[in-house]
Amino acid sequence: MRVAVSVGENEKTRGSGSPYFQALLAAGAEESELELVSATDAPHVRARDYDGILFCGGEDVSPSFYGEVKQHDNVHDDKPRDEFEFALLDRALERRVPILGICRGVQMINVGFGGSLYQDMKEDAEPQFEHRQTELGKTRQEATHSVLVTDEDSSLGAIVQGACRVNSLHHQAIKRVGRGLKVTAHSEDGFVEAVESADEYPFLMAVQWHPEEMVDHSPEQCKIFVRFLAKCREAAARR
Repeated sequence: MRVAVSVGENEKTRGSGSPYFQALLAAGAEESELELVSATDAPHVRARDYDGILFCGGEDVSPSFYGEVKQHDNVHDDKPRDEFEFALLDRALERRVPILGICRGVQMINVGFGGSLYQDMKEDAEPQFEHRQTELGKTRQEATHSVLVTDEDSSLGAIVQGACRVNSLHHQAIKRVGRGLKVTAHSEDGFVEAVESADEYPFLMAVQWHPEEMVDHSPEQCKIFVRFLAKCREAAARR
């Protein structure tokens, strides 16, 4: 089994110390089965070489990819990463590779399916609480609000019974849901917190929070990675 962990350039320098990498190890992966990849690897990264792809957090998706211009000074994009990940997502979908998205990952996947984003939740919507918890002095590992599962028959519904407490580290969120995706969870104040494929697909789950930061003290969050890896192993067995 081989799993690509798509990250930004700074995160890649952390190597096996990356929390995404560590979360997959905690869920049962072997270090040799994981590879951190970034936009600079584009010439030699091929979706067909992997049995699963994890799209991780990082900078904002450029508004140009959902037909808008940048509206706020706190929108910081990374176009080379956008181009790399949209291409990788397209090839992964063609080959029906299991996909997991986290934070930026859920936003990028939604845009890849033709959806759009709130460029800044505070400016463009009406959140009832702070979704970037570090602004409140909380650590990345702390749970700060509840997520309500709205589809109990989904992959997320098989892990979370009704609701769970999560961390929150984002200023953007899904606005228009991409065609081919279904919403499987909302925050308490009504924002999309998780999506999955609306069609038959081996595994496509993406969440707005950061479960990799919570695996050490939340078996429930660890199960997201366990389920993803199980699907990756099934894909590897079919190759």
